Amino acid sequence: MEPVTDAPTEPVPTESVPAADIEAFRHFNRYFTRRIGALDDHYLGQDRPLGEARLLFEIGDGVSLRELRGRLALDAGYLSRMAKSLEAQELVRLTAPPHDTRLRLIELTDAGRIEVEEQQRRANALAAGLLATLTAPQRTELTAALATTRRLLRLAGITVTLVDGATEDARACLDAYAADIDARFPEGFDKTDLVRPEEVTGDAGAFFVAHEEGRPVACGALRTLEPGVGEIRHVWVHPDARRLGLARRILTELELAAMEHDFTVVRLDTHAALTEARAMYRACGYAEIPAYVDHVYADHWFEKRLTGSRNG
Repeated sequence: MEPVTDAPTEPVPTESVPAADIEAFRHFNRYFTRRIGALDDHYLGQDRPLGEARLLFEIGDGVSLRELRGRLALDAGYLSRMAKSLEAQELVRLTAPPHDTRLRLIELTDAGRIEVEEQQRRANALAAGLLATLTAPQRTELTAALATTRRLLRLAGITVTLVDGATEDARACLDAYAADIDARFPEGFDKTDLVRPEEVTGDAGAFFVAHEEGRPVACGALRTLEPGVGEIRHVWVHPDARRLGLARRILTELELAAMEHDFTVVRLDTHAALTEARAMYRACGYAEIPAYVDHVYADHWFEKRLTGSRNG
């Protein structure tokens, strides 16, 4: 049901990735899409190609075309044509909500739900037929490899962007961060402790937001502590995107931004409740130091000296 596509969404110079890695990835794509029948106009023996079949599956209990476009990274015109084709076949119903007539909603008809159920039955049978030829230890090995592949491909598909600290997504991430730690800290959390936009924008610092399928899923802030010293704040990852390695990626971007600001040292503090954060910072080369600031939510303080900055 979910083949890996053989074309990136944005062109990237191939010189940045070893040729052997590119060929291995593309070879797997070609094998996998052929093996599951993705190239057949009658996917799983039904009377439609994979694109329409996948769209039916994704509709679920109903969704907007806008959300589907972001989730599946489809061109708006192509998605509209597929939706109208499925509507003509009486498999879906397109409507506009009274509160926003510009928004198009799509839902399955009874016939559409029956087709999706059959699609699922056939997809399960195809997977079972492939897996049945393997021994139990081989299936365990394959399942673990697939989990690793999915995790790394999710991480590869997430974009991390430098944004103005006042943007809607930046503040939404900080609101989510505040709600998250308010639930974890025994004393709660006061949102007035969040960085201000002017502290993390332009020459003063940096703010990064990570997006997955159009939605913000992580953030991190950098602000000036004193000349040559930056402070990292609010490294946060949405619960749905944790254990991917995204926090480390955000941390790396913050360190690179620190070097761009000619900081030779970055510092941070963390709460005693955030044991996983302390473990990550230590693993990323941060050394625990005495308190460098009186901060109500700080129980541990860390520092890392940067190499490669223009002043370093």
